[in-house]
Amino acid sequence: MTRENTGAEKKQSLPAAWAWLLVAAVFEVIFALGSAANGGFTKLVPSVITVVAGGGGVYLLSLALKTLDVGIGYTVWTGIGTVGSVLFAALLYGEQITLGKMLCILVIIGGVVGLHLTSEKPKDDDTADATGSAGDEGPESPVAPESAS
Repeated sequence: MTRENTGAEKKQSLPAAWAWLLVAAVFEVIFALGSAANGGFTKLVPSVITVVAGGGGVYLLSLALKTLDVGIGYTVWTGIGTVGSVLFAALLYGEQITLGKMLCILVIIGGVVGLHLTSEKPKDDDTADATGSAGDEGPESPVAPESAS
């Protein structure tokens, strides 16, 4: 599925899209950690942090997906969120990181790096139609007009 560039929403550069995605992933980690800290939304400050981080993460992800394919962007977002959540939960909440968890984290990191390295540069939608505006039948026929004799 391709996204059409309507002009109202311009695609940004690939590095900008990846930057939005990384910031969105940080919000995702904060969202996950806040969810563990808010006591089922019974604690005000962690609850507010959870809601703001969740909404902010989804919003920033949507900015990245203006350029990145959803299959790449969403997978990388959740992968970074997963790895960050496991690591920070170990630091903040004393959760154990076993050898099995560490191996899985390495596989996720490898997948995220692989997706980043294999993602294609966005195609310039503005040059897609070189024959004219939409609705044109194409270039004129190469046959010369008949003479009026």
